[in-house]
Parts: sequence; structure tokens; C-alpha cells
Amino acid sequence: MKVWVAYLLWCLSLFGLCGIQRFYVGQPIMGVLYLITFGFCGVGQFLDLVLIPGMVAHRNTYLRGRYLRSQEWLTEDTPSPMLRLLQAAKDHGGVLSAAQAALYTQLDAQTIEELLFEAQRVGYATVFNDPETGAVRYRFDI
Repeated sequence: MKVWVAYLLWCLSLFGLCGIQRFYVGQPIMGVLYLITFGFCGVGQFLDLVLIPGMVAHRNTYLRGRYLRSQEWLTEDTPSPMLRLLQAAKDHGGVLSAAQAALYTQLDAQTIEELLFEAQRVGYATVFNDPETGAVRYRFDI
């Protein structure tokens, strides 16, 4: 989901369609309330100008979690992708590149990218550039 799309949908309120951005971010009940009340007489629509980035980020986090849980190869016997990433980091001194993370965890590039982003967000890892090569590396707090 993109923030700019939510703002574009917010602009529909200028034509009387209030709350369409709420449907986009996965809040259909609030969307219906906004439609019925014209965005709570405009006050809710105005507040959404500030709230939209957070609503989109929340929805993206939710969808990312659903995607990771829906992986067919993930069984109860298989450790979660994040645990596999953390174990790979531990086994390699706490520092990994994205390619090393993919190699050691055997996960696809998109999943690795999402996992590394999530690891940064929750404070498991920080990003830095290797002083010798300039390559992007992830330092894990392990």
C-alpha cells in the first residue's frame, strides 16, 4: 500500500466521497461512517491528513505478517523466517549482507528484504556500510 494513493483517495472527499481512504487502509466500518457523516462533518477528514501515513504503515505491517504466515513451506517443525534470519546472523558474527541472509536462510529475495526491514523496525538490526567495500550490511544485536 502506498501513502500517496491514500492521499489521492482522501481527495475524493472534495467531491463528497468521504472515507474512501479508510476502505483502502482496511477500516471498512470507519469508511462507512465517514461516508454517512461526510467525514464526521469534515473534522475526521481533516484529521486523516495527519493520520494517513500511520494508517498505511499499520496496514502494511499487518499484510506483511499475513504474507509471512501464509507461506506453504512453513510448518510447525520449521522455525519462523525471522528465527532463521537471527540464527544465520548469530552463526556469522552478527553481521550479514542481504545476499548472505538469503544464502544462509534459503529464503527468496523479497522475503529477506521484508525480514530485514522488520528486523530494523523492531530493533534487532541496524544498517551500516562496510568500511572497506562500502557494501550495505546489517548488524544484529545478538
